[in-house]
Amino acid sequence: MIILASQSPRRRELLDQIGVAHRAAPVQVDETPRPGEAPDAFVQRVTLDKVRAGHELHPDQAVLAADTCVVLDEHLLGKPRDEEHAVYMLLTLAGRGHEVLTGVALICSQGESYRLSRSQVRFRPISEAEARRYWATGEPADKAGSYAVQGRGALFIEHIAGSYSGIMGLPLFETGELLAEAGLLRV
Repeated sequence: MIILASQSPRRRELLDQIGVAHRAAPVQVDETPRPGEAPDAFVQRVTLDKVRAGHELHPDQAVLAADTCVVLDEHLLGKPRDEEHAVYMLLTLAGRGHEVLTGVALICSQGESYRLSRSQVRFRPISEAEARRYWATGEPADKAGSYAVQGRGALFIEHIAGSYSGIMGLPLFETGELLAEAGLLRV
């Protein structure tokens, strides 16, 4: 049994998919980008902050944490503040490619480990009306970049190169590596 330092139902589903027994124990950390902080550094910092916060609460258990961000032209696109912000992000992504970075970290008796998943996503052109209808579904409200690859947001995606599960929020290849190296997963 591992502790998942997250409240994300998607991350729980992905751990279930690979047969990892877990218990969700969400943590709160500052996810505000620092001035001049590169996207890779941001994702690593937030992921490690989450896993360390989880470990402080559960020092005798293995703790796993992850963080995902959408990057367009080296700018982080976080979760939307409101409808206007979401529509702005979706229209900015429309007809273009962007990068999704997901960091995953594990702290266990063997120490602390971190991996980064990079995926490329290209959206088809989207109209403002489509973006507003999508917002009305409620799906983009708590998603980086204002979309969910595993939901209706998939209708906007022309192409993916990389990790589908990483775009969802927990890259299974990298997660599997961390857990296997720690003796917590056997394939």
